[in-house]
Amino acid sequence: MSTFDTFARAAAATRKAGVRGGRAGFRLPLPGSDKLLPYLVPVAIITLWQLGCSVGWISSRIMPSPADVASAFWTTTISGQLPEDVLVSAARAFAGLLVGGSIGFLIGIANGVSKLSEQLTDTTLQMLRTIPHLAMIPLVILWFGIGEESKLFLTSLGVLFPVYLNTYHGVRNVDRDLIEMGKVYGMSGWTLFRKVIFPGALPSIFVGLRYALGIMWLTLIVSESIAASSGIGHMANNAREFMMTDVVVLALVIYAVLGKLADVVARALERQTLKWNPAYAN
Repeated sequence: MSTFDTFARAAAATRKAGVRGGRAGFRLPLPGSDKLLPYLVPVAIITLWQLGCSVGWISSRIMPSPADVASAFWTTTISGQLPEDVLVSAARAFAGLLVGGSIGFLIGIANGVSKLSEQLTDTTLQMLRTIPHLAMIPLVILWFGIGEESKLFLTSLGVLFPVYLNTYHGVRNVDRDLIEMGKVYGMSGWTLFRKVIFPGALPSIFVGLRYALGIMWLTLIVSESIAASSGIGHMANNAREFMMTDVVVLALVIYAVLGKLADVVARALERQTLKWNPAYAN
């Protein structure tokens, strides 16, 4: 049991008894319904979409049917185009997350624990945060051209601020009782940060990570659509020129699936890392 776990349980014991058991609410009277419920709305949308295309309510020139999109998926996968473009886009996205997320995390930690660091950098960061990073695309192309550097810069800039803000917020809002208890146990400096402050900030840090993942894919979609010679956005742009709407919609679906998979991994990591926290026990 970690030191933070011990402190958290001790602090919780001084408060009123927390919520026990699962969340109450309506449940479908079917076995395994909890696992199936999240897929109910997507399946309903796809079914109505296919029905609308089949009876002619939706023109195939405007919106291809799910069957056409599935056919495009199979064709581009067999040709090797889709796997290659997915790998290129994923590499770009996570490179930006690594660079921008690391910078945001380190500055958030520094500003959270140091008043001097906050006074030096927070005002500047808040001013930069108000500038839409996608509006910088023309300037970024002038700086870096249309190569990988421009996409890395934009993606890194997009994910930096949500990671920074949530890391800073998490460090600053660690329970003061836990910090005081750590000091009573003789902790200070790095030991106090490692065993009390950082674990206490993790829930907020993970919120920032999940938010950054969404911005990461959004930024990549725009940057690849404007200037790219490979990747999912490039595939969609080429398809648009030849009026291949099924491939364009497929690209959007792939972006959505990749975003969902990234969020699922982040949530699994969050639950595993925060399993000591009663809020993440179930």
